[in-house]
Amino acid sequence: MKIFQSFLNGQWIGEEKKSALKSAINGDVIGYTHAEKPDFSKVTQYARKEGQSALMHMDFQQRATCLRNLAKYLLEHKESLYQLSRETGATRGDSWIDIEGGFGTLFAYASMGRNQLPSGNLIHQGSAMPLGKNNNFAGTHILVPKGGVAVHINAFNFPIWGMLEKFAPCFLAGMPCIVKPASATSYLTEAAVRLMNDSGLLPEGSLQLIIGSTGDLLGQLIEQDVVTFTGSAQTARLLKNHENIVKRSIPFNAEADSLNAAILAPDISREDSEFDLFVREVFKEMTTKVGQKCTAIRRIIVPREAMPLLIDKLSEKLAKVSYGDPDCEGVRMGALASIEQLEDVKAKIAELSETSELVYSQDTKPQGIGCQKGAFISPHLFVNHQPLINCAAHDVEAFGPVATIMPYDSIDDALSIAALGKGSLVTTLCTKDPMIAAKMIPSLAALHGRLHILDAQASLESTGHGSPLPFLKHGGPGRAGGGEELAGINAVYHYMQKAAIQGSPTMLSAVTGEYVRGAEVIETDVHPFRRSFESIQIGESLLTHRRTITEADIVNFGSLSGDHFYMHFDDIAAKESQFGERIAHGYFVLSAAAGLFVDPGVGPVLANYGLDNLRFIEPVPIGTTIRARLTCKRKIDQGKESKDGKPQGVVVWDVQVTDQNDVLVASYDILTLVAKDGVKENSLQ
Repeated sequence: MKIFQSFLNGQWIGEEKKSALKSAINGDVIGYTHAEKPDFSKVTQYARKEGQSALMHMDFQQRATCLRNLAKYLLEHKESLYQLSRETGATRGDSWIDIEGGFGTLFAYASMGRNQLPSGNLIHQGSAMPLGKNNNFAGTHILVPKGGVAVHINAFNFPIWGMLEKFAPCFLAGMPCIVKPASATSYLTEAAVRLMNDSGLLPEGSLQLIIGSTGDLLGQLIEQDVVTFTGSAQTARLLKNHENIVKRSIPFNAEADSLNAAILAPDISREDSEFDLFVREVFKEMTTKVGQKCTAIRRIIVPREAMPLLIDKLSEKLAKVSYGDPDCEGVRMGALASIEQLEDVKAKIAELSETSELVYSQDTKPQGIGCQKGAFISPHLFVNHQPLINCAAHDVEAFGPVATIMPYDSIDDALSIAALGKGSLVTTLCTKDPMIAAKMIPSLAALHGRLHILDAQASLESTGHGSPLPFLKHGGPGRAGGGEELAGINAVYHYMQKAAIQGSPTMLSAVTGEYVRGAEVIETDVHPFRRSFESIQIGESLLTHRRTITEADIVNFGSLSGDHFYMHFDDIAAKESQFGERIAHGYFVLSAAAGLFVDPGVGPVLANYGLDNLRFIEPVPIGTTIRARLTCKRKIDQGKESKDGKPQGVVVWDVQVTDQNDVLVASYDILTLVAKDGVKENSLQ
């Protein structure tokens, strides 16, 4: 019988069997956890020494490319994971969320890294700010790798996505991680880690896996380490208060139980399409993954008069759900992840029954041979008639296909009922009235990590109530753990150390690796646009010749653009304005500056593909003489190639446009694609 192994210190360990892991479908033993007890002091040392060193031999851009290539490799080998995922009780559709949803998260963070992070391993966050009158002393913030290890403790319901949504930003940040999946479904995590290791793409020590107990792992952590946890609120509190975690102030991010709600607004009638959309959303959240989602809808909050129809429609849909072995044709819902989970859900259903009325459940048996030994349960729908007074569903979460309907009599009552959950990951508000959304959402936002507003238009593309997206926050206050995951590039920052730095602009430029205004510049006889990506230097600068703005310039630009705004053409109105005279178009100033600094000949600069941080700071009246300073601010080597296969990089230029008195009138960054001299060898490209 197979023994599922840990991957620690660069080796697979585990030869002696310990605890049996059983199929959720028929109770058959799939394999065993291993009995060997790892030396976690060596495991953490290996991560900090070998893992950290290997990751620091790469930069953000290279790690982003590695994530992309890893996602491609996993996609090519996904079928082996689908076959094994069946044993967790998941249907093909359930497994898709876990498996390809996880791969999608890798792709998303690869894209974010390539588009939003610099080359190197330091992030300059924000802009430097002068701290003195003459800008000889300035300050800014940087983010750097912590130099520690991240411990990821994951739940049983998403053995692959749950791992990858933490791993991706952690890896991108340059932090090695130790993954501890819940034992019940750890065999699927182990299979995914084996594929990741077999790919040959991961640096040594960047990913380790624990099957079984964590032993004294938390006691081996130091101040530079991080712990992230997904699971029950009770376990989260226990781990967060571990003596070593508290003593060393080790960051601990928790995503815990969540009594998520769906609210049907009072403006929705039975004739509205939104009513059926609401029913469909609740149904989907009750039955997908057998309700084993931290984002699943547990509390259904509806106008009192709408409750009878909702019960009928929802019960009608639930009655059509066939459950059993996912391999059986027509099966819509699989099994809970384990027999232990089944017993827990049954116990929670009994608790809910003490204060609520069961209005729907099925007596049918699951389909499939041997399924009587599996972890199957039918959908259970409750109604609580007094949710503001006596309702266990505000405190008890049955982590399965179980939800409770709660009626309300006013919007304020609906908000109060939702708040009794004491914090959740997500709440859906179904309304077609923007004013109701504007009233309810700010109130709901105080206690819910994500708010999904459902109407007919959104439904055309909505990913749904229960789908955390890499670009948006996943986490919630209070009972939901108070943590935060995903949220785009912010998840990368979570695994980095933020520091304020102060000094002269020249020193700040040296540290951040990008030009800070006021720093020394490099002026040469060669126009910066004549230099290749490799040869251009940060701080290399061009101060242009001058140009005087004339009335003809304004008239010609207005005729060409069609912009005849009164401040440019109406002499009387302009004199009565705060500027007291006609001024040039801001975009003409932008264009005139380009005419001053652009080198017209064929050269390494291939394209200008954007402007950032554009500000028109001072008006430019007729007769003003402007000039521009163009300075290489930042270089990003994304490993990209042009359509003809030639290598290129991104160069960001700082542009300052000043008048004859050296007053800054316009300020912005230009992003350009710049050709390289040659192909730099990189096994990840």
